[in-house]
Amino acid sequence: MKSWIDIKTDSDFSLDNIPFGIGLIPGSGKCICTRIGDTIVDLAGMASLGYFDHLGFKISDFEKPVMNDFIAKGKKTACRVRTIIQETFTTDFCSGTDISLLKQKALHNASDIPMLMPLQVGDYTDFYSSIEHATNVGIMFRDPANALLPNWRHIPVGYHGRASSIVVSGTEIHRPKGQIKPAHADAPVFSQTMQLDFELETAFVIGKENPLGDNISTAEAEDYIFGMVLFNDLSARDIQSWEYVPLGPFLSKNFASVISPWIVVMDAIEPFRCKGPEQQPEVLPYLQFEGDHNFDINLEVALKPEKGKEASVCKSNFKYMYWNMSQQLAHHTINGCNMRIGDLCGSGTISGSDAGSFGSMLEITWKGTKPFTMPDGSERKFINDNDTVIMRGFCEKEGLRVGFGDAVVKILPAK
Repeated sequence: MKSWIDIKTDSDFSLDNIPFGIGLIPGSGKCICTRIGDTIVDLAGMASLGYFDHLGFKISDFEKPVMNDFIAKGKKTACRVRTIIQETFTTDFCSGTDISLLKQKALHNASDIPMLMPLQVGDYTDFYSSIEHATNVGIMFRDPANALLPNWRHIPVGYHGRASSIVVSGTEIHRPKGQIKPAHADAPVFSQTMQLDFELETAFVIGKENPLGDNISTAEAEDYIFGMVLFNDLSARDIQSWEYVPLGPFLSKNFASVISPWIVVMDAIEPFRCKGPEQQPEVLPYLQFEGDHNFDINLEVALKPEKGKEASVCKSNFKYMYWNMSQQLAHHTINGCNMRIGDLCGSGTISGSDAGSFGSMLEITWKGTKPFTMPDGSERKFINDNDTVIMRGFCEKEGLRVGFGDAVVKILPAK
């Protein structure tokens, strides 16, 4: 599709995308928006011109601080809204008068609009679904000959995280503190983390609820997934290695996780569906599925020091994931757990098979033993104070491009 709005060929926000987010619109406040190229489209402004009248929307339906109510209207409704937007901004669809009114009421330069947290996240679950990442961690922390724990190939391992500390791209985070047990020490010390790390992840947004006691099958799962975001699950590795036995991560991960501001709906990434890795041994019946449930999403992480050029530290792909989103959601609910609108499920760190595709500094530097060299000659074993972590993601094939934008966080010194 071609638009009367200028869209660069490498833009994440083609007319085929039409993601949803919350922007701070001058004179209106927090509103549901989309983005086309470098233009923010205020949906409340479009509603004021009558574009969504036949769907029963009022202007106030788009003047919201979060998207939960909009998501609750259902994926079919969101699809109809996207279709109207795509038609409206397609070349030759609008008259000169229509374009003039849209520019006056609904269009803004992306650089002028702060993007805010798009969701009220009630619950957050993080999975551990990359076999390459789980193997690497097992080699480093346990027995190289038995890197995967016995349950890993049988269940999508996950844990419940902290929803209140999920923040939107652009937020600055102070280096966390906690208990650390130095090597060869008899007792832990209290310290700021010396091993602050990123985790390259995506996350999916729950768009439909199941009653307590009911489960969601793999065949039904995608009906419950509204869309996806980029997700940086920041981790303090030295705090984690001391606290994680027997119950897993706690203070090492609950201080902050960062999401991209745009929710890319599943319809937009449908053309990039692909086959996932073969699962052996065969999984139990409730985790079995038909068709392709992985997606070809190119992912990258860059580090930028306070002064100097950014460096690309890894490039990976969501298609590598051993456990897919449908299996994750089926497993999450097989015991009757009820999901709610706006809940977020993280993929777990996404790593490929080679060092250039590892999704964390823990793996890239192999627990700090192989430092990464920055363009200015400095080295990184983990993230330094005043470093900015930039995550990017996009799908692309045959001239079609759909992107997620960036998930950006700057690390400030500990308080």
